[in-house]
Amino acid sequence: MPDPSAAAAPAAINRVDRSVITLPIDPGLTCLRGLSPRRLRFEVEYGLERGTCVNSFFFDAGSSASGEPTPPVLVHPPGASFAAPYLDALANLVPADAPLKVVVGHINPNRVALLRQMAQRWPALMLVASNPGSRLLHELWNQQRPLPPGSAPDPASAAEPLPPLPRIDVVKQEATRELADGHRLTLIPSPTPRWPAMLMAFEERTGLLMSGRFFAAHLCSEAFAEANLSSTEEDRRYYYDCLMAPMARQVEAVVDRLDELPIRTIAPGHGPAIATSWRSLLADYRRWGENQGRSGLTVTLLYASAYGNTAAIADALAQGVGRSGVRVESLNCEFAPSEQLIAAIRAGDALLIGSPTLGGHAPTPIVSALGTVLAEGDREKPVGVFGSFGWSGEAIDLLENKLRDGGFRFAFEPIRVKFSPDPATLRTLEETGIALGRQLQTEQRRSQRRSGGGGLEESRSNPAVQALGRVVGSLCVVTARKGEGAAAIGGAMVASWVSQASFNPPGFTVAVARERAVESLLHVGDRFALNVLAAGRETGPMRQFLQAFPPGADRFAGLELEASPDGQPILPEAVAWLQAQVTARMECGDHWILYAQVSHGGLLDPAGTTAVHQRRSGANY
Repeated sequence: MPDPSAAAAPAAINRVDRSVITLPIDPGLTCLRGLSPRRLRFEVEYGLERGTCVNSFFFDAGSSASGEPTPPVLVHPPGASFAAPYLDALANLVPADAPLKVVVGHINPNRVALLRQMAQRWPALMLVASNPGSRLLHELWNQQRPLPPGSAPDPASAAEPLPPLPRIDVVKQEATRELADGHRLTLIPSPTPRWPAMLMAFEERTGLLMSGRFFAAHLCSEAFAEANLSSTEEDRRYYYDCLMAPMARQVEAVVDRLDELPIRTIAPGHGPAIATSWRSLLADYRRWGENQGRSGLTVTLLYASAYGNTAAIADALAQGVGRSGVRVESLNCEFAPSEQLIAAIRAGDALLIGSPTLGGHAPTPIVSALGTVLAEGDREKPVGVFGSFGWSGEAIDLLENKLRDGGFRFAFEPIRVKFSPDPATLRTLEETGIALGRQLQTEQRRSQRRSGGGGLEESRSNPAVQALGRVVGSLCVVTARKGEGAAAIGGAMVASWVSQASFNPPGFTVAVARERAVESLLHVGDRFALNVLAAGRETGPMRQFLQAFPPGADRFAGLELEASPDGQPILPEAVAWLQAQVTARMECGDHWILYAQVSHGGLLDPAGTTAVHQRRSGANY
């Protein structure tokens, strides 16, 4: 496969906020990449705020190897967010009167909105979709967002009728299609709870796997492929933790199938392609999934989502639960068979169920799943209810009332989000998931103690663990703030595993437990402050930041703070402070080790000394 980076400079179209570039890959094969330097939606997987790019792939018209005429084929079109520049770019490749086949690997209302526009401009359009994808296309094609009660339709929006749903080539199992220029496309249904309609495409001659949602990363890049493994590793891991971890078993099954293909390059739906390190990425997906499987606790997450908003809530809750070390089993009630639903409900140590409100009601699959929960659920296990709504929230009320009347105990108050969750809400949702995971772990430890289990005491009595506890650390408070105004989010934690790591540039390392809420603000590129506490004055700050905060609480409420040059919170009672930027992260068991380079700092009390934390055991802080 030719190196696309050596190809001619990409052609840009409508280069303003969102643009589309064309990247030649192989004779007769072009990548159409939509670029957005800014975060598109308030969804958890965009949390690193590095923009995004969306990839689709265009195969020219021509003749197959057997001489049969073949129309142009487009694989994985984007959503309506890129409609204007994308359709202009596509119009340069396909005349309006020409036939066009479109492989739709992921289907949601946003993509259907673009497909409708394509059907208007290319009347001979034909769609290629999996069996669940065909069902979703039929459900969504004529669906409009519900109007608020008492509202009349907008005459302007209703002036132009919707085009009819194009003919659909339904791929029920793996199938091969001959294309022009010697290209041969294998279509691979790859359903998961989050994306039941997922359809991957593998082009045999180039070894190009067009993987859709799998192996993606949200960052804006004009280069077709990543520079090396490390250049996008954190972004891909973050994406996995946000979206893939709650369905690790199904993801592993897909990865097993892909291992059999003669892949040379993986080109996901978002982010640069993986040309040299794709085997390492497949191995990473397996390793990350194995980490999920080691947990002895599981939260069962059931949901349906009409416009993606309830799914975004589910993603944030799942990410928080996963960061606590508890496994998540995620099921989309619209596509999960009843036996799978029953098994998941029985196996879970907690149950979360979420629903949108459509026309004042819960979708039928949620009502059915609720009946199964009432019949099969264990009343001793905690439950949680969540959902999004536009102008009412009857579905959430239904779930709450039925579960309360059924004798279930709630882990948290029902979560109600109007339309899409904003960054502050997403952070609260993640912290809610973390709190649930910790609650389950606490209950598990109590149960083990009652049954005579002594794992923790045995660990504390281990001489090596006792010796580890003699490693002394200074007492500090890590503080971080991100964003501005009402959209700003912040966090803090007491840290004693801190050490200088370099002279030039000046830098240090700090260990952050995976379940710490502030961890989400400490990715590569993020800035924070390290407040070194003063001996004799450490009690107040420690009391403030060691307390259990409820999800979404302001860690700095009631405090008089100063600010670093980049606006990071500084505690006036500290002996010294450092402002630093995270430049590397390393996963170490249940902690992340962050290496940060210092940009600013100061002594607040030149005569003061550093508070030091003495421990008797390395089994705890």
